[in-house]
Amino acid sequence: MIKSEQKLAGNIFDTDIKKVPTRDGFGHGLVEAGKADERVVVLCADLEESTRAEWFHKEFPKRYIEIGVAEQNLVTIGAGLAAVGKIPFITSYATFSPGRNNEQIRTTIALNNVPVKIVGSHAGISVGPDGATHQALEDIGLMRMLPNMTVIVPCDTVEAQKATTACAQTPFPTYLRLGRSATPVVTTLESPFEIGRAEILWESDSSTSLPQVALVACGSLVHNALLSAKKLQDEGIGSIVVNNHTVKPMDEKTITEVASRCEAVVTIEEHQIAGGMGSAVAEILAQQKPVPIEFIGVYNQFGQSGTPDELIKHYRMDVDSIIEAVKKVISRK
Repeated sequence: MIKSEQKLAGNIFDTDIKKVPTRDGFGHGLVEAGKADERVVVLCADLEESTRAEWFHKEFPKRYIEIGVAEQNLVTIGAGLAAVGKIPFITSYATFSPGRNNEQIRTTIALNNVPVKIVGSHAGISVGPDGATHQALEDIGLMRMLPNMTVIVPCDTVEAQKATTACAQTPFPTYLRLGRSATPVVTTLESPFEIGRAEILWESDSSTSLPQVALVACGSLVHNALLSAKKLQDEGIGSIVVNNHTVKPMDEKTITEVASRCEAVVTIEEHQIAGGMGSAVAEILAQQKPVPIEFIGVYNQFGQSGTPDELIKHYRMDVDSIIEAVKKVISRK
């Protein structure tokens, strides 16, 4: 059952649930952060409309810099502004930033530990028809390997807005991962959000079925994890669903606790299995609580063109595939 303290949307299991892109939440969060702190500046690499940076541009034209198609410059200028006291948000598609400019991010942002906020939009296969060249599936891995870097993957547009305003207030470099397509709005303005703290959204009623598996998800697939949990409950299989929005630093206490209680884990993300959120969970549990783990994500492939729903099903991130992984991991206990 849904945890009441999470104050989630009331219709998350309905087919007509409201859907909004996470990039919209980022756009609103940028304007909010800009009003709260005049040090916030935004830089973009010729994609201000697609990334929603244009909303900040219209509100604060003197605090917006259009870099052009020059992602390496986007990073180095952002790092320079951070070094003199600004709070720069640098925005592009995730395949270009942190894809194309990874070395500049490593050397000028992470190594110097300056508070640049790197925003990678259009990540994951749900980019859809744009195809493999624009479907970033390696960006979480690239960013979480860097020392000093915080990595956040919001589950919906509301959480993206909260993540944007929250990271504007931290002194750390941060990677914020966003999607292009409209995705279910699971949380509300009243739902808790704190960088570095995972949230338990669902826990089976212990009077009917003890949790047998923990579903640890991030991004838009948190909704699929919740749909799976409800179906599993109907089959008498109890579960816990964790919204693991902060991939780094990960909430080790919560991850270890749910693994200890369930003795089995399925991780769910729209990213390569290698190096992603699931890999980070496995690293923690291998040291603190080894249990069987199954991974939902992309297995060593690039994406392709298709609708978001077609691709989610093709790459086995849909509800049926999650349920199959749950039954497999339970059988391995």
